[in-house]
Amino acid sequence: MGSEVALGLPATPPPKTQSCVSGLLGPYELNLTTDGPATTGAEVTVSASLVAKDNGSLAMPPDTHLYRFHWIHSPLVLTSKTEKELTSTIRVLGNLPGDFPVSVWVTATDCWMCPPVARSFTVLTITDSLVGTLVVTQNSSLPWPSSYLTKMVLKVAFLLHDPSDFFKNASFLYSWDFGDGTLMVTEDAVVYYNYSIIGTFTVKLKVVAEWQQAKPDATTGVVQKTGDFSASLKLQETLRGIQVLGPTLIQTFQKMTVTLNFLGSPPLTVCWRLKPQCLPLEEGECHPVSVASTAYNLTHTFRDPGDYCFSIRAENVVSRTHQYHRIQVWPSSIQPAVFAFPCATLITVMLAFIMYMTLRNATQQKDMVENPEPPSGVRCCCQMCCGPFLLETPSEYLEIVRENHGLLPPLYKSVKTYTVPALATPSRPCAHLYHKPCSVTLSPPPATEDPATWCCPCSQPAGPHCASPIPLILAWLSSARRTRGL
Repeated sequence: MGSEVALGLPATPPPKTQSCVSGLLGPYELNLTTDGPATTGAEVTVSASLVAKDNGSLAMPPDTHLYRFHWIHSPLVLTSKTEKELTSTIRVLGNLPGDFPVSVWVTATDCWMCPPVARSFTVLTITDSLVGTLVVTQNSSLPWPSSYLTKMVLKVAFLLHDPSDFFKNASFLYSWDFGDGTLMVTEDAVVYYNYSIIGTFTVKLKVVAEWQQAKPDATTGVVQKTGDFSASLKLQETLRGIQVLGPTLIQTFQKMTVTLNFLGSPPLTVCWRLKPQCLPLEEGECHPVSVASTAYNLTHTFRDPGDYCFSIRAENVVSRTHQYHRIQVWPSSIQPAVFAFPCATLITVMLAFIMYMTLRNATQQKDMVENPEPPSGVRCCCQMCCGPFLLETPSEYLEIVRENHGLLPPLYKSVKTYTVPALATPSRPCAHLYHKPCSVTLSPPPATEDPATWCCPCSQPAGPHCASPIPLILAWLSSARRTRGL
């Protein structure tokens, strides 16, 4: 089962010593220490010390032969035991992996049936793999665990846990994976590496140990043990500064945007405030804002002219920096939009009204030219065939020709005009004129014919020249030109 460690005390101490020992050992406890965990086949040391419960204010028993330690460590194999004053130490080893409890208690030497003066226990872990720790260090004093700086050398070392010198004759091979695509194989347990980018990386290490070991048949063979280890690293970049991009001169009531570019790794805490002078920000002087990128935009609208200074502070988990940006604000020559909007609206309405009146007058003038109303009175000269073109004066005839046929120059040019005799009015009324339209379109009459005969009497069928007055007027103008030598 287990082995009990006695401290070489007499077999039968005096009876008065028994009660004295029980009374003296009551306020004490056992402290256990071990150098585990360990690999299979390696020894593990466990020590138990009897101490006072109130950290030594009580006096320890003067006679250390008055108590006895009892150990239970099965199935671990006991290899050695030692006793010294109020401490008992055993060395055990395990041939199988697992977690094994080890317990110890103390009784009076001459009283096996008495309650224990103190007791304690621990659990030893035995594994088939190597036992060790991956340690990462850097020449920087960062208060955050597992945080390191980029572009600075990291020292990565593997520390083998072998207090019993079990691997003293073994040779080791180390395979490194730094998590950024870099692989390395060394025979040294210490390497140096430099990360150039920020981020979170996991360093992985595989260790292989080999040594010669004698076999039961008196031969030797190669024994190998391996172990896998890893460590998570968070690489940060110090804030080397803040780049401020923005105007240095602006007018009042004009929205200003300033871009901050942070020369460092996020996440960041940014704080800013406008001051009359460029002075650092005190704690609590502004409200901090969390920024998850390396750029941030500040917007502000100045209402009063003057000289101002943006005081900016930024920090990450590594460092802190300040920056300043001076800006001069001048009075605005343009009224604010709240006053300009009604003026713009009024001007727009006035322009729209003027355009409407102009287009309306132009439309009315065009209607008067294209659709002239016939004069009052009795008219029957070709109204059915030529009614839309019946005009009282020669100038109106010329205007029609200019607009619809382009045969004469525009009115605004200097032109020669000719007097056209008024068309004759039939001798009798024509109340029945609109009963039947003219349906014959014929050529103009000869130039020698009197224009007064160009209109047809309403009671007779249409003559050979009653189709339209425009060709007739043109023919008459042509005859007049020939007569005057044009």
